[in-house]
Amino acid sequence: MGHGPSAAVAGTGVDAARFRSVLGRFATGVVAITAIETGTGRPTGLAANSFTSVSLDPPLVAFCVAHTSTTWPRLRGADRLCINILSEPQLEICRRLALKGGDKFADIDWTESPNGSPLIEGALAWIECSVEREHLAGDHVIVVARVHNLDKHDEGDPLLFYRGEYGSFA
Repeated sequence: MGHGPSAAVAGTGVDAARFRSVLGRFATGVVAITAIETGTGRPTGLAANSFTSVSLDPPLVAFCVAHTSTTWPRLRGADRLCINILSEPQLEICRRLALKGGDKFADIDWTESPNGSPLIEGALAWIECSVEREHLAGDHVIVVARVHNLDKHDEGDPLLFYRGEYGSFA
């Protein structure tokens, strides 16, 4: 089955383009999931708009990562991850972290979270966590993470993703 604009999602009869278009009407924030890569000691990260709180007791959050991600395997081995809630002026950081290969953190200012994960300057808030479980879900992995520390970081408006575009509140 093809993956063109009118291709159906395998075995469902649901048109892939229509699925993307309809679900794109749900506005989401954008996060950068960062860590210090085990073995290299270098910061790495990826951008995601599928992030949510899951549980207060115990404190859990979740995000989704595509199976095709080459960065997730480098993040998952870290003791701690830092989820950075991106602000509206951080679109370029989002785009940089979405690239494949290269030094994603070149020209990104960051400090260390309490346990040493990359905390991106200008992020609205940060959540330090560790991977609790991974669940296979279609072409993605749902990652459930336990929160260890979190705080507000900077003021401003959130970076939003809506109908395939990035932006902010009008």
